[in-house]
Amino acid sequence: MNYIIIAATALVSILAFQNAELMDKLKFNAYKIKHDKQTFRFFTYGFVHAGWMHLIVNMFVLWSFGEIVENFLSQHFGYKGELYFILLYVAGLIFSTLVDFRRNKDNIYYNAVGASGAVSAVVFASILIYPGGSIFVFPIPIPIPSWLFGILYLAYSAYMAKRGTDNVGHTAHFWGAVVGVVFILLVSPSVFHGFVGYFLG
Repeated sequence: MNYIIIAATALVSILAFQNAELMDKLKFNAYKIKHDKQTFRFFTYGFVHAGWMHLIVNMFVLWSFGEIVENFLSQHFGYKGELYFILLYVAGLIFSTLVDFRRNKDNIYYNAVGASGAVSAVVFASILIYPGGSIFVFPIPIPIPSWLFGILYLAYSAYMAKRGTDNVGHTAHFWGAVVGVVFILLVSPSVFHGFVGYFLG
């Protein structure tokens, strides 16, 4: 399922690179969601990206961490695991935008694209599942423990969202991460015991 999501996202994004009308139709616009009732934008914005690098980075991260989460869910819930993985991804897409929706529902000029919120949900679900993992962050030459990366990432996203000085969706990153943590704890509370047990030895 992870590969299907990656393939579908890549396909739609590449088509949208060449079709401005399609990009405009799918991107997140809080004003149009509220005033034109285009609620589908809560979902479709995650399938279009601002450029090749944006797409490649998101899909590479999803490819790197999605398999961990999908395999865990499939091992614990059988065929329902794939359904849970889809629910996690969709929840990340939707809930990561709610704060920005509330803030910008009357701002017709606010737009957002990219799967970053959903990808953050997957990454943070994987951190809880496998806290002993490591993450490489360019240009740091050594691996960072995944749990430490999680803490630093949340702090950084919260700080940058408050500053609001760039065009990166830090708010979506932060809330997507929260969605990933909450979701995996809801469907498999035992993950928490494994996470704590990792630190207690």
